[in-house]
Amino acid sequence: MSTHHTDSSSTAATERVAQHRRYLMCRPEHFTVSYTINPWMEPAKPTDTAKAVRQWQALYDTYIELGHEVELIDPLEGLPDMVYTANGGFVIDGVAYGAKFRFEERVPEGPAFMDWFGQNGFEVVDPREVNEGEGDFLLVGDTILAGTGFRSTGDSHGEVGEVFGREVVSLNLVDPRFYHLDTAIAVLDPVQGPGGVDHANIAYLPGAFDEPSRAILAERYPDAIRVSDEDGAVFGLNSASDGRNVIISPRAKGFETQLRERGYHPVLVDLSELLLGGGGIKCCTLELRSKETPV
Repeated sequence: MSTHHTDSSSTAATERVAQHRRYLMCRPEHFTVSYTINPWMEPAKPTDTAKAVRQWQALYDTYIELGHEVELIDPLEGLPDMVYTANGGFVIDGVAYGAKFRFEERVPEGPAFMDWFGQNGFEVVDPREVNEGEGDFLLVGDTILAGTGFRSTGDSHGEVGEVFGREVVSLNLVDPRFYHLDTAIAVLDPVQGPGGVDHANIAYLPGAFDEPSRAILAERYPDAIRVSDEDGAVFGLNSASDGRNVIISPRAKGFETQLRERGYHPVLVDLSELLLGGGGIKCCTLELRSKETPV
């Protein structure tokens, strides 16, 4: 199915409305690459913690400037990947489904994030199944897109559906560079309701998925932006959107153009140092959806 049909012109004319977001972030004070759990991590390559902090601060400042609310979890020594807060849980309607990490190096992060959720007024659900939070679970309208293949197990898809009582659509990731769903799909319209959209849309990288999953995405999201392998490879899809402003890597040039054509406003933030750990903008951003937030 072609993505260039009559809808694109009308979509471009759409007046996008920014929605207030609430995020959880973690300053990368202990950032380094001392082990390898994804293809991006090369411990032999030097990392610059101060540079990572500066780049992270630019992302934090961008959210504040856009009018969003940002909570902070304290970084813990010995857990350099805590900066990737999206993996720490999945939060809808004030309920926080905790993370249970696949790799030993990150296992202690799960309880740390669940402690924070509990101390900050969220109802915490302790997971039975291996899952890596919003890294592999994305809320699109009222549907949860759930990734598997490298980190979160298929059994976690059933569990997250039970926890939130929502439709779950399983998608299989096949390229190890895109080991979490949020590296291969960007949710462009994060909320429905006043000022929102009737049908939330996404952008995605077709090559990150197996054939059955690509068919599901093509059927469900015929108007989705399909990004190039070049933009995917610089973590262009690992982005955050408030419905109008889409925070993306400055290296994702084609995706930037595609967003402008659809009426979105790309905001460029460079997190190249944090990409050395296999994470980007979305990885550093966990959405906190409280009970009063429309979804």
